[in-house]
Amino acid sequence: MLQRKVIAYMMLFTLVFSFMPWIGGEAAASSTRTASKIDAMLVIDVSNSMDTSDTDKIGNEAMKMFIDMLSTTGDKVGIVAYTDKIEREKALLEMRSETDKGDLKQFIDELNRGAYTDIAVGVKEAVKVLEQGAEPDHEPMIVLLADGNNYLNKNGSRTQAESDQELSAAVADAKQKGIPIYTIGLNADGQLNQDALADLSKQTNGKSFVTSSADDLPQILSEIFASHQKLKIVPIQSMTGSGSYQDVTVNVPNANVMEANISIMSSKPVDLRLYDPSGKAAAIPGDDVRLSRSKSYSLLKLLEPAQGDWKLQVKGAEKDKIDINLVFNYDLKLALDPIPSKIHKPGDKIQINAYLTSNGQKLQNDALYRNMKAVLHVKDLDTGKIANLSLVNAGDRFTGEFEVKDKHDYELKVRAEEKSFYRETVPVKVSAKTGAGAGASAQPGAGGEEEKPFPMWIIYSAAGAAVLGLAAAFLLAAWKKANRGFVGQLVIEVRDENTGEKSHPQYKKLNAFKGKCTLHQLLQLAPEFKETEKMVFIPDRNDRILLKNGSSGTIEKSGRAVDASRGLELKSGDRITVPLTQADKTIWIEYIV
Repeated sequence: MLQRKVIAYMMLFTLVFSFMPWIGGEAAASSTRTASKIDAMLVIDVSNSMDTSDTDKIGNEAMKMFIDMLSTTGDKVGIVAYTDKIEREKALLEMRSETDKGDLKQFIDELNRGAYTDIAVGVKEAVKVLEQGAEPDHEPMIVLLADGNNYLNKNGSRTQAESDQELSAAVADAKQKGIPIYTIGLNADGQLNQDALADLSKQTNGKSFVTSSADDLPQILSEIFASHQKLKIVPIQSMTGSGSYQDVTVNVPNANVMEANISIMSSKPVDLRLYDPSGKAAAIPGDDVRLSRSKSYSLLKLLEPAQGDWKLQVKGAEKDKIDINLVFNYDLKLALDPIPSKIHKPGDKIQINAYLTSNGQKLQNDALYRNMKAVLHVKDLDTGKIANLSLVNAGDRFTGEFEVKDKHDYELKVRAEEKSFYRETVPVKVSAKTGAGAGASAQPGAGGEEEKPFPMWIIYSAAGAAVLGLAAAFLLAAWKKANRGFVGQLVIEVRDENTGEKSHPQYKKLNAFKGKCTLHQLLQLAPEFKETEKMVFIPDRNDRILLKNGSSGTIEKSGRAVDASRGLELKSGDRITVPLTQADKTIWIEYIV
C-alpha cells in the first residue's frame, strides 16, 4: 500500500512540474508532422452487366490507384462489392504498410461477378460501415464505381420503388453525416445512367465523373483525391514515348509538402529515374520514394521531399502516349483568430486575422505566404447572398475587416490558396439581429467606471485545480491501462453452410466490455450459438487480444485448425473462422483497431 502511495505522489509531482511551462506560457510545440487523414469506402458494382460496361475492369484499376495515392500510414479504407446483395466486403482497415495496400489490391483482383444489380445495397452498406468504423478526426468519403443502372431479380420480392426509397434514405444519411459520394460512371457500352450517378454526388457535395478508358484514371482519381483533401492538381506536360529518357521537372514548392503523388499513365511499361534538387540520384524505390505499378499506371510517391526542382526521367515505348499528373499532400490547416463577440449591430466592424498552422502550431515558415491569396467568404444567412472580400497578405497572416450592413445573421470563413492547394477555416456565425452591438464596437472601460484588475488568486486557484484535476485524470487513465481495457472492434459474419449465404458484417466495439467477453456475448447470447460461450476474448498489450478456447469446438486461422486453449493472439487485421458443430453455420471474425 505504501509503495502505491509513493508511486502515486511521484506521478502527481511529475505531472505538476510538466505543466508549469503551460501555466506560465505556451507549451512546447510537438515536432511530429501529420497530414489530414481519410476514411474511404470504395464501392463497386460487380454484376454481370459490368462485363459490357467495364470490359477492361477499369473499376478495379481505379480502386487500386486510389489505394496507392493514400498516405503511407494512417488512412483507412474499406471495400464493398455488390450485386443485388453484398458479394464481398472489406471492413475499414488502417493502412500501416505497403503490405496492407498490397493485400487490398489482391482482394480487388479476386472479385467475381453476380447476376443482378441494386445500387441501394452498396451505398447503404458503405454508409453503415463508415458510421460504425470511421475515426472522429478523419475525413469520411465514398467512391462509387458503377454504370448507374439497376437490374433487379424479377422473381424476387424487392421492387424498384423499394430500392429507390432505400437509396434515398442512404444518401440522406450520408449528407447528414458529411460523407460526400464521388461517382465514377463506367461507360464502355454506352448504357451509362449518368444522371442517376451525378444526382448522388450533387446531393452529398461530391463530384461525378465518366470514363470508358483507363487513360482517364489519373485525372479522375487525382481530382477526387484533390477535392477531398482541398488540394489542386499541378499540371505536368504529356509526352509521346521516344524509346529514350525524357526529362520532366517536378517542382516541390515548399517545405510543408508531406507527399508528392506522381501518376504516370501509359499503355506500356515505363522506366523511371529520379534526381533530387541537388542533382543526386534517388533510388526507386527507396527509403523516401515509393513505386506502385499496375497494368495501366505507375505511381511514384515522394515522402517529405526537399523543396526545389526534382528531375524525373521517363523512358517510354516509342510513340506511346504518356500522361503525368501531380498532387501534393500537406500538413497545413488555416485557423481564424476568435471573434471576441458573436453579437453585433449594423455599422460594427469585425476584425479578421487568419493564419496557417502545421501540427496545431502557427506556421514558422513565412515563405509559404508569398504566393498565396485569401478572401473572406461572407454568406448572408437571411438572404442567401454571398460575397468574397479580399484580405491583405501581411507576410505571416491574412488580415481585413467585415462591416456589418444589416440586422441579419452571417456566416464567415476565410479561404487561402496558391497553385497547389487551398485551405478554409471553420465557418463562424455572427448575428446582428439583436442590435446589442456589444462586441466589436465596445471599448474597454466604457461607462465611466474604472476597470479593476482581475484577482490573481482566482487564476492561481483555477490553475492549481486544473493541475490537480489533470493529475487525477492521469492517475485514473494509468489505473485503467493497468487493467488493460479492450481497444478496437470485431467484425463478425455468419455463413449458413446449407445455403452458402453470409450475413451482413456486424461491428462489435470491444470497449463496451471490461476484462473479458465471450463470443456468445458478441453473438447476443443467441441459443443456436451456445457452444461459443467458452470462447473468451481477453485484452492484451500492444493493442492486441487473446482468444482462449475452453470449448470442444475448433478455431481455424488461414484455413488450418489452431490450438487456442492457452490463448491465440490476434493483432489488427487477423482473421479467424469458427465452424460450429451444433449448427450448420460458420462464424467469420476479423479484429481491427
